[in-house]
Amino acid sequence: MSFELVILFLAGFFGGVLNSIAGGGSFITFPALIFVGIPPITANATNTFASCAGYMSGTYAFRKEIAQHKDQLVSIVTISLIGGILGAWLLLQTPETVFEEAIPWLLLFATVLFIFGGQINAGLKKLASRHRHASSVGGILLSLLLLGVATYGGFFNAGLGIISLSYLALAGYTNINAMNGLKLLVSSSVSLIAIVLFIYNDVIAWYEGTIVLCGTLAGGYVAAHVSRKLPQQQVRNFVIVASIATTLYFFFDVYAG
Repeated sequence: MSFELVILFLAGFFGGVLNSIAGGGSFITFPALIFVGIPPITANATNTFASCAGYMSGTYAFRKEIAQHKDQLVSIVTISLIGGILGAWLLLQTPETVFEEAIPWLLLFATVLFIFGGQINAGLKKLASRHRHASSVGGILLSLLLLGVATYGGFFNAGLGIISLSYLALAGYTNINAMNGLKLLVSSSVSLIAIVLFIYNDVIAWYEGTIVLCGTLAGGYVAAHVSRKLPQQQVRNFVIVASIATTLYFFFDVYAG
């Protein structure tokens, strides 16, 4: 058990560092939970629980930037809560074997988003700048897109931040600090409501999740002090290599194992 504790804490620590600097911490923490023997759906729910504290603290840190968009906050939070509970409900309705087969594809989707998220968001910003005066139909479509983003986050936490940024770029937001704050607000809302449903259905591995959570908080604290000294592109490259390796491993384990 002590070996498993070390694995989980270190996974949480490095996941917290990555989330603070480049994102992609779930590529470390989610596989670690499965590695120590937690079933996939429980590991996914536990990973959502372990990640939530980081989302909430980040949201608080960006509270001033978020407040600049107070007119949109009620709709953003409401849609995020609806999508989060819908995604969590869908996860709980999914048979364990089906979800296990879906993991490689979900990880592949999150990996592609992580690698090409910058280019996607840049393209969406250009698109949004050409259509600043969106029609009411456009507003409805954006609301449905946010609902889809939140539903994905409730179902599978990895990649939620990147998809949220893509939505915000398409919605016409341009200030990166405000976008990061709103991204974290969406992630917090989705995760919190999903966790409520996970608690009700008793699918969170509290002991293991708390160890990962402690590691995540420690990693985020350390990253806040050393992030200026770390070359962020190299950290990002590490996440890309780790995400590709993790995705390939799960494809091999599910389809060739």
